[in-house]
Amino acid sequence: MNKGHGRVESREIWVSSDLAGYLDFPYSQQVFRIERTVTKLDGTPMRHEVAFGVTSLTAAKASAGRLLELNRGHWGIENRLHWVRDVTFDEDRSQVRKGAGAQAMAALRNLAIGLLRRAGATNIAAALRHCMHHAEKALRLIGL
Repeated sequence: MNKGHGRVESREIWVSSDLAGYLDFPYSQQVFRIERTVTKLDGTPMRHEVAFGVTSLTAAKASAGRLLELNRGHWGIENRLHWVRDVTFDEDRSQVRKGAGAQAMAALRNLAIGLLRRAGATNIAAALRHCMHHAEKALRLIGL
């Protein structure tokens, strides 16, 4: 159970290795079902989600608890990146839509975020402002 941001989230996982070698999915060792229920602190339901997955990890390498940790970690990373792109770069309002332009811009935003994080930035917006006022330091991040 996770509490934060005025909500309570509970997760349950069901795992089976019974389909290993039976599924037409390369290297499948376990299948799992994750059920997430999010409620407000007062108990009012907000949402209910069910997700299914397949993993190449054996039960010996990844217990049900470990699979739940891995799933949560994946979404934590994913959400952190997309939140920065949406909020700091205002990506949703981008007008770049033709050809591969949108994908190229997303890759450039990811590159900028990665470089700043590698340089030790914990607040990407503040780091971008700093780079704007200190161009010589910003250019050093890319080796120029």
